[in-house]
Amino acid sequence: MKKLVLILFVTLLTFGTYAQNIQTHYDMGKDRGYLTTTVEMFRPDKTGNTFFFIDFDYGVGDMKGVSLAYMEIARCFKLGKSPFSWHGEYNGGFGKSIDNSLFSKGSDGSYSAYTGNTAYTINNAWLTGIDYSWNASDFSKGFSLKALYKNIQDKDDASFQLTGVWYLNLLENKVTFSGFADFWKEENNFFLNAPLGTTTKFVFLSEPQLWYNFNKNISAGGEVELASNFALHKGLKACPTLALKYTF
Repeated sequence: MKKLVLILFVTLLTFGTYAQNIQTHYDMGKDRGYLTTTVEMFRPDKTGNTFFFIDFDYGVGDMKGVSLAYMEIARCFKLGKSPFSWHGEYNGGFGKSIDNSLFSKGSDGSYSAYTGNTAYTINNAWLTGIDYSWNASDFSKGFSLKALYKNIQDKDDASFQLTGVWYLNLLENKVTFSGFADFWKEENNFFLNAPLGTTTKFVFLSEPQLWYNFNKNISAGGEVELASNFALHKGLKACPTLALKYTF
């Protein structure tokens, strides 16, 4: 599932102290060709900031309507006047598939494949840790680094995640280059492009975005989802999108 960028300080500079936007992405990755919409909000206050986004995928394969829903919500509390803050976060979602090759694990530990319809959940995850942020004096560029403890329900209660977020405003804010990169520990199997029983222990996900801002409300651009051992695919995979964004 695509995780869209946390544009924390870009929204402060370009759209004021409160920002909410809607994005529509057309995914052009191999065997994809579907739409994703995202509702995103960032609100700072005297003690820190709150961020959330909600993703919906539409038209995956033969599926009609919403095939996957996912959300993340995070809260940062400032640690005095330092560039550090405490970060708390929740992730979770669910999806459904139709006429796909599925896998089941038997009581003897072996795997078997079958075809049918299924619904599934994305494991709840809770994260907490420290955030360090830096911004240029004119807010033309900046970044945030996070070191987080991660609890993945029913999978790993002692995992970790490292996150980096960046932004760069160019041409008097007409062009924005932004994105995030996550690296975390999570044991996965059931890969669609590897032998049954193949497992991995780490996941990498990054989504650099490039936007042309026509004005304070309307932007056009896209992103490239760079992922390794993510969404049932073993190894590295790149999925570009074309997108529109409206900021309220």
